Amino acid sequence: MMSAPLWSGERLVAAMGARLDGAMPAAVTGASIDTRTLEPGDVFFAITGEARNGHDFVSGALEKGAALAVVDEAHASQFAGLGSLAVVPDVLRAMEQAGSARRAELTAKVVAVTGSVGKTGTKEALRLVLSRQGETHAPVASYNNHWGVPLTLCRTPASVRYGVYEIGMNSPGEILPLAKLVRPHVAIITTIQPVHLAAFASLEGIAEEKASVFWELEPGGTAIINADIPQSDLLRKLAEAGPAGRVISFGESADADIRLVSCALKADVSTVDAIVMGQPVTYRIGSPGKHIVLNSLGVLAVVHALGADLALAALALGDLKPPAGRGAQQTLQGPGGNFTLVDESYNGNPASMRAAIENLGRLPVSGRGRRIAVLGDMLELGPSGPDLHKGLAEAVSMNGVDKVFACGPLMRGLYDSLPSVVRGAYAAQASGLEPLVLDAIRAGDVITVKGSLGSRMGPIVKAIMARFPTMPTDE
Repeated sequence: MMSAPLWSGERLVAAMGARLDGAMPAAVTGASIDTRTLEPGDVFFAITGEARNGHDFVSGALEKGAALAVVDEAHASQFAGLGSLAVVPDVLRAMEQAGSARRAELTAKVVAVTGSVGKTGTKEALRLVLSRQGETHAPVASYNNHWGVPLTLCRTPASVRYGVYEIGMNSPGEILPLAKLVRPHVAIITTIQPVHLAAFASLEGIAEEKASVFWELEPGGTAIINADIPQSDLLRKLAEAGPAGRVISFGESADADIRLVSCALKADVSTVDAIVMGQPVTYRIGSPGKHIVLNSLGVLAVVHALGADLALAALALGDLKPPAGRGAQQTLQGPGGNFTLVDESYNGNPASMRAAIENLGRLPVSGRGRRIAVLGDMLELGPSGPDLHKGLAEAVSMNGVDKVFACGPLMRGLYDSLPSVVRGAYAAQASGLEPLVLDAIRAGDVITVKGSLGSRMGPIVKAIMARFPTMPTDE
């Protein structure tokens, strides 16, 4: 039996309040803002980004089979006769209207995930555990900004049982309008950490911004907070002042509703004993790290709040794997033997950087192998940036890291504070560090690559994987 189309053309055009130029498409099967990934039958939204204007790609989208292109009045005449156009005053606003219309149609239980660290990992874990219990939709990547959230709503099938939406921010005032679009039944703040301090005066300011997600909860919905952080009481107070019907806490604290009793941390998995609303639960997580264990408690808090099957969710966590750029491990064939590459290159902040270094310390080396950290700058930390980078020296020492390769002006502070025996190499930019890392690799090494996205550590990972073959999975 064929599934229903994502949208009827008539419904989508009406939701955007658009003027139709050309034939009305009978069905729209997907939504796209990127012609590189556009599929025939998609609607193409010609939004304007930081570097590109989507109207430059409308002709290509229609040639690839887009069922509809959403364009603004200023550009519409350029594309007359090329295909079906939905003409609007502002394309981003039209996408928001379509997303809002789809949200209004949903009978699904809706979850919003935000926090300084762990948003994407928590979103992916929720996708995994909830999809075992019913049709679930979540963004394909970290689509958590002013265009990512409405695009994800537009892509949500009306038939889903659960919708999971990630909400991020860089500056004050960004959470609330996205929360208004999502209107969650359950909202979780994973943690508050010194991220984006360049835009906020304090961690309390970050907490207040994140807590605005609770203001848009559906009446009687559930707010979920981290019991272990200093801002826990503030978050609870803000949640209780809004429409939430209840507040659930998670963490190691003795008074947490979902509480960690103990965990066994291994190089690739963890086992967890927890108390969930007074009931003991034991489970395995197929992804390493104490931070993943703590995030899993938040996942179970969401499952409980939704009224979903807790035992089935705990069982599903055994299949959780770290996504690319966020801890994915590869065994590669190096000079004289194998070595392990840990790809943490997608993002970097003080909390996730320490977690990555701690996990590196748990990974076994063989023969003459070493634990090597390849680190790029953590960005958007404001005046605290230099001290937060230098402060990583303790984590390097405590976790038995043998060599540090560093790049960027902020990581220079860490590099200079390390003992000479630990210094691998330094370069001003990631591109300069890349050949130094490639030449240093030897059999038995375990190498973690991490930094903020703007530090461009991803190309170092790609260069390593391009030079050294991946071991077959059965080996």
